[in-house]
Amino acid sequence: MVRQIGQQHRQVDLRSAQPIAKKADSFYRSTEWTTLIASVIEERGRHCQECGRTGTRIFGDHIKELRDGGAPLDRRNIRLLCGSCHSKKTAAARAARMAVRY
Repeated sequence: MVRQIGQQHRQVDLRSAQPIAKKADSFYRSTEWTTLIASVIEERGRHCQECGRTGTRIFGDHIKELRDGGAPLDRRNIRLLCGSCHSKKTAAARAARMAVRY
């Protein structure tokens, strides 16, 4: 006969754990950046240059990221992306950068 022993491991509820808040680089709050993005939006229109979505928040995205040597204020290095496309592009660039490290 097998005797059942009480619960050996306590379960921890991780639903209350909050991720560390992301802080935007101060560059993205600078007058130079905000002025550039406003002029790019005026020139190209307020739509995602990847999927064409309109009516959503549009991000100015560096085609070649700053961490990878991209020019910070060169409008040729900027494209306008919706939040979804921006997140996908940023995640892919981060994954590629991490793959090179290891």
